[in-house]
Amino acid sequence: MLNPAYSTHDLQRHLEMIKCKAIVSSKLSYPNIAQALNSMQKKLPVILIDNDELPETTIRFSEFANDLNVDVDCLKAVKRSAKDVAIMPFSSGTTGFPKAVVCTHKSIVAFNKATLDPNVIPVEEATAKYQSVMPGVLPFFHIFGFNVLMLNLCLGGKLVTISQFKPEVFLETLVRHRAQHMYAVPPMIIFLAKHPAVTPAHLQSLKGIACGAASLAESDVEALLKKNRNIRFRQGYGLTETNGGIVIGRNDDTNYASVGHPVGSCQIKISDLKTQEALGPGQEGEILVRGPLLMSGYYENEEANKEVFTSDGWLKTGDIGKYDENKYLYITDRLKELIKVKGFQVAPAELETILRTHPKVLDCAIVGIKDPISGEAPKAFVVPQAKQTIDPKELLEYVNTQVVAFKKIKEVQFVTEIPKNPAGKVLRRVIKEKYC
Repeated sequence: MLNPAYSTHDLQRHLEMIKCKAIVSSKLSYPNIAQALNSMQKKLPVILIDNDELPETTIRFSEFANDLNVDVDCLKAVKRSAKDVAIMPFSSGTTGFPKAVVCTHKSIVAFNKATLDPNVIPVEEATAKYQSVMPGVLPFFHIFGFNVLMLNLCLGGKLVTISQFKPEVFLETLVRHRAQHMYAVPPMIIFLAKHPAVTPAHLQSLKGIACGAASLAESDVEALLKKNRNIRFRQGYGLTETNGGIVIGRNDDTNYASVGHPVGSCQIKISDLKTQEALGPGQEGEILVRGPLLMSGYYENEEANKEVFTSDGWLKTGDIGKYDENKYLYITDRLKELIKVKGFQVAPAELETILRTHPKVLDCAIVGIKDPISGEAPKAFVVPQAKQTIDPKELLEYVNTQVVAFKKIKEVQFVTEIPKNPAGKVLRRVIKEKYC
C-alpha cells in the first residue's frame, strides 16, 4: 500500500524493499512508477484503473478483472492460511527508514472483531431502510483510511469518497450527503472548529467523530463542539503496527484530553524507561501493546523486529503515556523520532540522508517543529562545509523536489555543530531545547 503521490525516489526505495510482482495504480502515478521501474531496471506488470486511453504496455484493470475466459483452475492448488500476508502498509517504526508492515488476515480480522464493539463504534449496521453515511476523505493507503474501508465493508455504510481534501468539496459533501459519522485527523478538526467559513449548518447532520493519527488539544475539541453540542467526539490511538486504532473513547465519553480505553483483546502496559517494569496509574513510561491484532513483523527485517518486540510478545510503541485511576490512557510525549505531518509519518533519517548528499552540507539534523495547519513540520539544522555559503532556498529545493509533499522541509537553520551522544546519535531533544 503506497502513497500515489510518492516521488520517483520514494517509489523506488519502497519497491526495492518488497518482492513486488505487479503494481495496481492510476495514470496520475504512472509517470513516476515508470521512472522508478526504469531506474531499478525491472519490468513489472502495471495495471491501471482508468478507463480512457492508457500508456503503452500497461494493463486496463477492467479488462483484467472482467475477462471471463481466464483459466482460474490453477488457483485451486493454492493453499492459504490465516497467517498469510493480507496487506503491507509502510511505517518508520520507532526510528529509521520506512519499513513494510506485515498485516496478516488473522491480525486484520482480530482488529475488526475488537473494534466492532457497540460501545465503541457508533456507526449503525445497514438495514433495508437505513444506511449510515461517512465521508471517505482519509487516504486508503494509510492504515486509518484502510480501517474506514473495512468498517464500511463490515457494517454496510455508505462511504462518499473524496479524492483529496479540498475545504469547499469537503464541506459540500458533509451537507449534501448528510454525513452522520466521520473519521478524521487533527488538521481536519482544527479546520472545522476554527475556520470562519465553517458554520454550525455544515455540521448539523453529524452524530459522531473519531479523531486519530496524531494528538489533538482538548481546546480544539471544545471549539468544534461549540458548533454542534450533539456530536459524540472521541480521540483514538494506534499504529500501523497494530493494524490501526487500539485505544479509543467510548461512545459516552467526554474526557477529551484522553485517547480512551483499550479495545477488546488488546493489552496495554506502561513500562518504566530504565527498568522496563510495569508502572501504575499516573506514572509516565513507554506504551507497550500486546494482542492478536499486532503485525507479524516488519518484512524481512529481523533487526528491526528484535528492536520493537520484547521476548514475551509486547510491541514497543516509542510513545510515552500514562493512565489514570479510571483506566483512561493519555499520550504525553514521544520517544521515537518520527515527525507527524497531517497524521503521516516522516522519518528524520530519511530526509537527513538526502540532505547530506548535497555537496555544500557537512552535517545536518531534522526535527519536527509545531505547525498550526499540519501539526508538525520538518525543520533542517545544517552545518555547511568549510568556507561554503548556502542559500536556504537551494537546500529546500534540493530536498523537496525528491520527496512527497508531506515530507517537504519547511525551514532551514544553519548551526556550527549538531549535538550528538558519544555513540554518534543525534540528540534531537537538545536541538529542540536550544533552537526551537
